[in-house]
Amino acid sequence: VQLVESGGGLVQPGGSLRLSCAASGFPFGSHDMRWVRQTPGQGPEWLSTIDSTGNRKYYSSSVKGRFASSRDNAKNTLYLQMESLKPEDTAVYYCETDIVGRKYRGQGTQVTVSS
Repeated sequence: VQLVESGGGLVQPGGSLRLSCAASGFPFGSHDMRWVRQTPGQGPEWLSTIDSTGNRKYYSSSVKGRFASSRDNAKNTLYLQMESLKPEDTAVYYCETDIVGRKYRGQGTQVTVSS
């Protein structure tokens, strides 16, 4: 199982970024996927879950209306479109999933929101 996030970077407040998560080693189209983020010294914060079909999406109150999850099962790729970014969105962003009761998470991509 491999999850590889990309697309992070430095962005000004109010800006946008799109993160990607390339998945391999498991039947991607059969698994719900999540986005979480983490800042130093804090536990992971759940942001969004998207079901295996991409038809059902759930968001935390901190990002609802600003972030949007999507997926392309043909490309085994998960996305997170982030709009109206705030300095408090600065974190390492991870995609993750559960396979046979075990959680898998990528290496993360850093998002820094600063002027």
